[in-house]
Amino acid sequence: MRRMAKDLQPAEQGSGWISSWLPSWCPTSLSQLKDAEDKMLKSVKAPFSRQHVRISNGNYLWTLAFTSHIKPHPSLPPQPQPKPHPSLPPQPQPKPYPSLPHQPQPKLHPSLPPQPQPHPSLPPQPQPQPHISLPPHTQPHPSSPQHSLQPRPPLVLLHGFGGGVGLWAQNLDSLCGSGAVYALDLLGFGQSSRPLFSVDPQGAEEQFLGALEEWRDRVGLEEIVLLGHNLGGYLAAAYTLTHPHRVKHLILVEPWGFPARPESLDQEKSIPVWIRAMGAVMSPFNPLAGLRLAGPLGPMLIQTIRSDFKQKYSSVFDDNTVSDYIYHLNAQTPSGETAFRNMTVPYGWAKRPMLDRIGQIQPDIPISIIYGSRSSIDSDSGYTIQKIRPDVDIIVIRGGGHYVFADQPDDFNQNVLHILARMEGDKEKRSEEWCG
Repeated sequence: MRRMAKDLQPAEQGSGWISSWLPSWCPTSLSQLKDAEDKMLKSVKAPFSRQHVRISNGNYLWTLAFTSHIKPHPSLPPQPQPKPHPSLPPQPQPKPYPSLPHQPQPKLHPSLPPQPQPHPSLPPQPQPQPHISLPPHTQPHPSSPQHSLQPRPPLVLLHGFGGGVGLWAQNLDSLCGSGAVYALDLLGFGQSSRPLFSVDPQGAEEQFLGALEEWRDRVGLEEIVLLGHNLGGYLAAAYTLTHPHRVKHLILVEPWGFPARPESLDQEKSIPVWIRAMGAVMSPFNPLAGLRLAGPLGPMLIQTIRSDFKQKYSSVFDDNTVSDYIYHLNAQTPSGETAFRNMTVPYGWAKRPMLDRIGQIQPDIPISIIYGSRSSIDSDSGYTIQKIRPDVDIIVIRGGGHYVFADQPDDFNQNVLHILARMEGDKEKRSEEWCG
């Protein structure tokens, strides 16, 4: 599985003198990004797989999958395991012996060929999904009397602008304890492919969403719980609007792009003159162009202007692991960064504000919004949504900033787990009402 990931090397993106000049000027490379991510994930104790999941047009999304050693739901009794044939030595969770009655097998995607079964005398081996190597979401044994109570849908994590899967390092162990978790690098970011995006804001958004939907189909997930931070929150909401039958719960964490740019300039007058002047000068360029223009000084620049990240992860790292990772994430040839620029107006307002559309999300899809109490992101958008949808759950985590999942990881993890448990409780309650 990991060997396959290594064999699939991303193609170099970009052309012209800029792309040929950047590698020699910026001390970064795809292999350095991979090494930096590996260091970020060394603190994760739960077993997981990692893979480039191929989608159309030669693109792929870098994915971490936590799908093994999932703890059973506390309200469910232990599930009986099939007994091995008496002539065979005991095997851990053996496959049914051929002479026993036929056992139902999990269904494969209709477009995929049937998969060979292991020899019955061998212990079971994890089977890769066709075309990709991510294991399928665990399902209860079909002979179980509780088979109607499925495990919760997998939790899918979408990072924010300039982020990557490694930034969830303090959350993955806790979150995967209650069910399957997938974390992926958005198209154009991290170790995912970096294609050219449309200059049209709607076109760029559709490219992000199309990649996510293809990824879901390739991994074989029917329904998901979608959690997005920052830009990931915007895209999670947009995906829920576009594919409502796939999303069981939407969790927005400090989401970007919800309010429209104010018609009054009162809010922008509070922005210092020098920042407005710099914004005017840099507007034709990508948001992180300055980082690449800094060349060999880029890593030191990140350590200086984002020294707060060292504190956020101080319980895990005591060196520059996090700042190095952030540097290598964003010093590569820009792609998703360019799409983000095309989706914004000066000072970070969205050209297609999500508040104009979020009321169209189907009312039976629960929405939870998490903010940090010290964040620079205005939580007014959340309360505006709550006026439209009174059932929307708003959580404010004390002491958390915009990166609330890193500032207060324990509180964040517990709140997300509580949302998931409550979702399961509601499902069981509905099942009991239906059976009654």
